[in-house]
Amino acid sequence: MAKYKIAWMPGDGVGKDVMDAAKIVLDKLKLDAQYIPADIGWEFWCKEADPLPPRTAEILNNTDCALFGAITSKPKEEAEAELIPALKGKGHVYASPIVRLRQEFNLRTNLRPCKAYPGNPLNYKDGIDLVVFRENTEDLYAGVEFFPLPDEVREVIKKHNKKMKSFDKHPGSEVAVSLRINTKTGCRNIITDAFEYAKKTGRKSVTVVEKPNVIRETSGLMVRTAREIAKNYPGITLYETNIDAMCMWLLKNPFDYSVLVTSNMFGDIISDLCAQLIGGLGFASSGNIGDKYAVFEPTHGSAPKYAGQYKVNPMAMLLTVVLMLEWLGEKDMAVRLENAIAAVIKEGKVRTYDMGGKSSSLDIANAVAGKL
Repeated sequence: MAKYKIAWMPGDGVGKDVMDAAKIVLDKLKLDAQYIPADIGWEFWCKEADPLPPRTAEILNNTDCALFGAITSKPKEEAEAELIPALKGKGHVYASPIVRLRQEFNLRTNLRPCKAYPGNPLNYKDGIDLVVFRENTEDLYAGVEFFPLPDEVREVIKKHNKKMKSFDKHPGSEVAVSLRINTKTGCRNIITDAFEYAKKTGRKSVTVVEKPNVIRETSGLMVRTAREIAKNYPGITLYETNIDAMCMWLLKNPFDYSVLVTSNMFGDIISDLCAQLIGGLGFASSGNIGDKYAVFEPTHGSAPKYAGQYKVNPMAMLLTVVLMLEWLGEKDMAVRLENAIAAVIKEGKVRTYDMGGKSSSLDIANAVAGKL
């Protein structure tokens, strides 16, 4: 019997391409694992009205972790239009399966390292080494939304917040509302994870990125909680920045920052900016981590126009495998793989189109495997 059971979820578009690249490296590492295929993605939305079928959740419940490729998500009307005829008009509403996974399995921490490896011609500046901790289950991504706005919801909001009255002139049919919901528990968990990571890895600062001067209650809760938790880590400095200013300061002084922690939406935004500093989404890995389970994925999209061409950069996926190995406790394998990735990037002999080369996704994977 294999030591690990890993749910294998290529998903959509180039997801299969980069997962094939990952398999080359995993086989070379000889990770003692059984890879169990699991259905997820746009195909299953179109023909079943469910991009995360119950059978897939069952597989995840009986594995150690999951490796995931890429996902396609579209707005409500477009998603409805792509259902098979028998499912149209039945009230089905598309919801991102990766967001559902995060919520249903309480994968509360989204870990996104952004490291500029030497030799990467796409680096904004060499030496950048940032880690983003993004709260993964709350905030605007909780999906508590209304359109049109029901009268009873409007009245309840108005009763408790007079500012809602300024929208009285707009009929409910013309008003959309999304609730930003942060909890003390959610804030405490993600901020504690960020400080624990900084302590474990010897990093000297944690920066909480929010907007409490305008979004006073939800961002304010994050910042107040960060101040409380920082008292337990006297060797680590807490910085506080606004999300808009942070986008500017990361471009101007990226070396001033180390660990960034923020809520769900702001984390989504800031992690893409950080990814571009180290070469783009082709180098951006992530882990969705809970107390008992984790799903690992590159942060890029499904890029359907490149599907099956093995053209896209698989480094994000290979770096995601590093995160998975670390989480599984396979520290030596993780170090070996990251060193091999770094060596291939530094040599520059094998590069995908985004790096100015002509190599395929599988060429990259084979080059990395050759360094192991």
